Amino acid sequence: MSLMKNRTEVTQFILLGLTSNPSVQTPLFITFLLIYVITVVGNLGMILLILLDSRLHTPMYYFLGNLSLVDFGYSSAVTPTVMTGLLVEDKIISYNDCAAQMFFFVAFATVENYLLASMAYDRYAAVCKPLHYTTTMTRSVCACLSFVSYVCGFLNASIHIGDTFSLVFCKSNVVHHFFCDIPAVMVLSCSDRHISEMVLVYVVSFNVFFAVIVIWMSYIFIFITILKMRSGAGSRKAISTCASHFTAVSIFYGTIIFMYLQPSSSHSMDTDKIASVFYTMIIPLLNPMVYSLRNKEVKNALTKILQRQKSKQHRIPVIHGVYAN
Repeated sequence: MSLMKNRTEVTQFILLGLTSNPSVQTPLFITFLLIYVITVVGNLGMILLILLDSRLHTPMYYFLGNLSLVDFGYSSAVTPTVMTGLLVEDKIISYNDCAAQMFFFVAFATVENYLLASMAYDRYAAVCKPLHYTTTMTRSVCACLSFVSYVCGFLNASIHIGDTFSLVFCKSNVVHHFFCDIPAVMVLSCSDRHISEMVLVYVVSFNVFFAVIVIWMSYIFIFITILKMRSGAGSRKAISTCASHFTAVSIFYGTIIFMYLQPSSSHSMDTDKIASVFYTMIIPLLNPMVYSLRNKEVKNALTKILQRQKSKQHRIPVIHGVYAN
């Protein structure tokens, strides 16, 4: 990082934030604080619930646990910076902190990209090949898919960090965004960024379209299998499971494609900020609800743990003091 720092005259960046209107900054701070608290509690609570209940030690919940960890990670990389920017006047972030924020955000977002594809394959195996599900989605297969997702995520982040911060920043250091996103930082360079923009588009395209192809192929086979089902209850259960996943997939990839797979000349920073709110704050908030809170097994596990804690409290003897006048 020090080598990259020596190549630039910029030592810090100024984030313009989400808005400069003082009348809406406090309401936005309260809103984002509430969103972040629910996101942290929801995702970490989901991880704890999956760990504590042995009935949730299945491939689907294994991926859900990893997804919750990733959602917590990239939400935490961005949301605290946004909230701080709504309270302080000087929204300054150092060169190294900007690079670190970009790295972890891109890494966790890419991991989620591949985890969504892994979950689609898991649903394909469960719906289309139920008799071979236990032999197809073994622990080693699940661990391998997760490991590859994390490797691809951190490798992708390293590529983008090297690509972006190899540019020379000698003009404005004002980032027209509420965090150090790649397009917003890249436009500040005074060097030729054509190759860097092509690298961004091609690498993001490969990651997104590879995962989307896996997801679409999985769903094509799933829908064909559902159409052949004679049991109405079985088809409704399969559709319900796929609908939750498909909804989150549509929101996630819709915003990613809108943000990164368009020419820089057509970028509107104000529009990008609105889109960024969805995939940095709203998606990590919604995922525990979309995937898990509507699931009967998760509700039963949560009820069981709460009843267990309640029974423990009832077994604790309470000694009352007696005072004589």
